[in-house]
Amino acid sequence: MDIATLEAETARLIFPRFTEDTALHLGQILLDLARDDSLPVVIDIRTADRTLFHAALPGSAPLNDLWAKRKSNTALKFHLPTLLVGERNRAKGETLVRHGLPTEDYADNGGSVPIRVEGVGVVAVVTVSGLPQVEDHKLVVRALTALLAG
Repeated sequence: MDIATLEAETARLIFPRFTEDTALHLGQILLDLARDDSLPVVIDIRTADRTLFHAALPGSAPLNDLWAKRKSNTALKFHLPTLLVGERNRAKGETLVRHGLPTEDYADNGGSVPIRVEGVGVVAVVTVSGLPQVEDHKLVVRALTALLAG
């Protein structure tokens, strides 16, 4: 995906409000989407200091939990989707290390998207790990779009 598309997507994914119940609803949407296609993913919704929803589906691995944590850390740090952070870094020939972020704690692979509330800013992130990075990202965006439409 190109940077302009990712930036436009980010600009439209803004919630009027987001609560713990909203997080559970979003988690259920992701769980249903993943189960419908038998996707071997980990789903994680978190704030900077607590987990609001977490599920590891059949076929996912403990390594997916680690990837989800690293991607979530990046989305929380930059307040941007990790796929966008990664595309911008690759376009500039940069890495997260240049920003002082150790690769054992941060990853700019796609799959984590900040949950932004109008007038507030980023309140949480939703992350999927287990598919190729663009597919992780697309699954998250599908769920966020469905939640906003519903």
